[in-house]
Amino acid sequence: MEYSQFREKGERVVENCSKVIVGKEEAIRLIFAGFLCSGHVLLEDVPGTGKTMLLRAFAKTVGSGFKRIQFTPDLLPSDLTGINYYNQKTGDFEFRKGPLFTNIVLADEINRATPRTQSSLLEAMEEKQITVDGTTYPMGEPFFVMATQNPVESYGTFPLPEAQLDRFFMKISLGYMTREQEMAVISRPSTADILNSLTPVLTENEIREMKEQYQKVRVQEDVLGYMMDIVEKTRTESRFVTGVSTRGAIALYKASQAMAALAGRGYVIPEDVLSVAPYVLSHRIISKGAESFEDAKNYLNRLIAEIPVPLENER
Repeated sequence: MEYSQFREKGERVVENCSKVIVGKEEAIRLIFAGFLCSGHVLLEDVPGTGKTMLLRAFAKTVGSGFKRIQFTPDLLPSDLTGINYYNQKTGDFEFRKGPLFTNIVLADEINRATPRTQSSLLEAMEEKQITVDGTTYPMGEPFFVMATQNPVESYGTFPLPEAQLDRFFMKISLGYMTREQEMAVISRPSTADILNSLTPVLTENEIREMKEQYQKVRVQEDVLGYMMDIVEKTRTESRFVTGVSTRGAIALYKASQAMAALAGRGYVIPEDVLSVAPYVLSHRIISKGAESFEDAKNYLNRLIAEIPVPLENER
């Protein structure tokens, strides 16, 4: 596959999702990059900004199996993974799979579930398998978790610890639409009707090929050094208790490759690194002072701006 074709397929995904969610092309592109990298994405924003609708539109666009799970305080781990039940007809125990056994999982309001239930989901995310009563069941391929949480709620919520946040490939915030975009959305037909009319724009073979293709994107030594400069800066910055982990550094590398491929290039440039760094790294940094995701992202951007950018050369 030529990288120009890679870009064209990526733009088809963005265009299809944009029929439902207006003005969020960058967020859609980031979610698709996370999907290609076999990572998982956390969307944090105030209620009513279209988080759930965007993720449902994405699932329909890529055409994979999809399940939505509404997280609540009384949700049990077995409600996600499944249970062994006694079948009276066969006289034996059988495993009934839970909603995690699909390709794309929408974990809605993940911070409403108890830590025990959250951990059962995060185990499946990390290990790509589920163990029930001593038996291990592999997850399907692709397996992609898109979780949402509302930052302004506190009653009846269980915030994700930093160590568990690190399991997410990216953390994205949609923000409000512009005045013109919001007026267009208010006056158009029902968003649910538009969502129901969406059809997949990629086949399973195309998705598999794109997942393999992005990994072939070249990363020059100077650009790789630039990535490590950013990672090491977070570890020495006095404002941070801890910096970015090695898992975060790997995620930055993969995300930069995916964004380069989506731009139609077979090599990574510093702009690719800059475009994904705030979303890949911000939630992996523990700050000394309580601050919002946007504050952390803005501070990280200022930190990155101080790091010399390698000069472009012939690639």
